[in-house]
Amino acid sequence: MKGIMNGIRVVEVAAWTYVPVAGAVLAEWGADVIKIEHPETGDPQRGLVTSGLMPGGPGGINFMMEFPNRGKRSVGLDLKSERGYELLLELVKGADVFLTNFRPQARRNLRIDVDDLRAVNPKIIYVRGSGHGQRGPEAERGGYDACSFWARGGSADIISTPGEYPSMQPGPAYGDVISGLTIAGGISAALFHRERTGEALVVDNSLLATGMWATGAAVLMAGLFGFERFPQGNRARVPNPLVLSYRTKDDRFLSLIMLESDRYWADLVTKVGRPELAGDDRFVDASARAQNSEACVAILDEIFASRTFDEWKSALLEVDGVWAPVQTASELLTDPQVLANGYLREVTVPSGATFRMVASPLQFDEEPPDLLRAPEHGEHTDEVLQELGLDMDTILELKVAGAVL
Repeated sequence: MKGIMNGIRVVEVAAWTYVPVAGAVLAEWGADVIKIEHPETGDPQRGLVTSGLMPGGPGGINFMMEFPNRGKRSVGLDLKSERGYELLLELVKGADVFLTNFRPQARRNLRIDVDDLRAVNPKIIYVRGSGHGQRGPEAERGGYDACSFWARGGSADIISTPGEYPSMQPGPAYGDVISGLTIAGGISAALFHRERTGEALVVDNSLLATGMWATGAAVLMAGLFGFERFPQGNRARVPNPLVLSYRTKDDRFLSLIMLESDRYWADLVTKVGRPELAGDDRFVDASARAQNSEACVAILDEIFASRTFDEWKSALLEVDGVWAPVQTASELLTDPQVLANGYLREVTVPSGATFRMVASPLQFDEEPPDLLRAPEHGEHTDEVLQELGLDMDTILELKVAGAVL
């Protein structure tokens, strides 16, 4: 893929997934992303495998480090030491973007707030990711996507049965990666603005804000009509039976989203082997199908229950309307459409082990990216410090003093 961010340098002081994944997207697009980690502890997410909280993959693959840190360079700096802090400022002087998810008090304590860094680089774009925003009574509170994005942002309630325990996120870092991609887009806009006007911006995003964006239509609906979610009711009593999920013979599911049902009804029933339904007075148009929805859904239930999931995936390929198999994560690994578009890319780690990882969801000139692995803790410290002009004797002195890794 074209390195559309070639020549852009990002200094990242961030941990876990939410903000680091924004840096990973920029690295995928060609930016030089320097991840600053404490010399001893590193990004705490590195410890999820060694502590047993997350499984490690064959060949030592720490998947929760790989996904949000692909393609970066890791430098170990102790920002609480004067020498480590001075080196950070040297990196900032030559950077375009500073990216962090540290809370306001931590930024002040480490002297990495906006004014601190703008004093050495007035043109740096300063980017903050937070749990709940930079203002208000909870500006200092931390956040994780399962809480701030999923629970507080409304998704958990919207998809859950009232009175039951709320549903959990579909998978690890679900809200983190959506929010991180949002930050990458904001950085791109800020770089464009600086290019045109010379003005460097402060870019803010929060897990709560992105969670609300994801449920924005429901929030608007709640304000206008006073109800919190679409009424569930009886599955068979729906205004459009072609906007529904159906069970297959082997207890899998297909999702139909054919909003313009008059456009697709005849084609669908013909291609599933029931052409006579196209002229059935009960189902002749959208109004008739709505009035006779229970009968319509019952017939479609019978039709889709007659074949297996795989049989329907082949049989429905020629249907004009929109439908999709309800797939598992493992099925995405072999989905022909995924493979044809390069949405999965192969990555190799130092042990020689390879794995496939989802690329960020944008392509430029139809070229999927080549993904690089995440760095080891402090892997590029020497390399980056030498680029700043330090010789190895000086670097070794800093290592002995504990200022760098």
